[in-house]
Amino acid sequence: MRLELTGRQIVITPAMRTTVQRRIAPLLRKFNDSALSAHVVLTQQKARALADVTLHTRGVHFLHGQASGRDVAAALGVVVDKLERQAERLKGKRNGKGGQRVAAAAPATPPREAAGGPRIIRTRRYAIKPMSIEDAAAVVGDGADAVLVFRNAASGDLTILFRRPDGNLGLIEPEA
Repeated sequence: MRLELTGRQIVITPAMRTTVQRRIAPLLRKFNDSALSAHVVLTQQKARALADVTLHTRGVHFLHGQASGRDVAAALGVVVDKLERQAERLKGKRNGKGGQRVAAAAPATPPREAAGGPRIIRTRRYAIKPMSIEDAAAVVGDGADAVLVFRNAASGDLTILFRRPDGNLGLIEPEA
């Protein structure tokens, strides 16, 4: 991980660099190897110190915090606390524990477009369960979904059951 340390109206000493590395180290441990770089700007203004930290992690995620204190160590302590809260929130989203469930959430990337063709919009992801055709028909008949992909319990093949425009159900079974 790359650490950039900038001082404005303050001289960055080796002791100050060590203090910054020591304060940021617990935050970096939360990200394992996904932290790419950290940019720390320390500013001295009359009787207070300002700390501005931007942490870049994999996947275009930036954590940013800014705080002031009596001295550099106090300002760094406050800004690291802010970044730890942001890191917990981001880690919860990655693990599917924050906000919506990951399986039901809309994709983070914009929909792909074929050259002049229709857009493909991913609506949800679900596990393909083994079930009988009758059970699948009951699921499609009861639910709002018009299509169900399942594994046929009798043959073990992947099968698609869909609602036809005439109200009946269509079954697609692959040939071996």
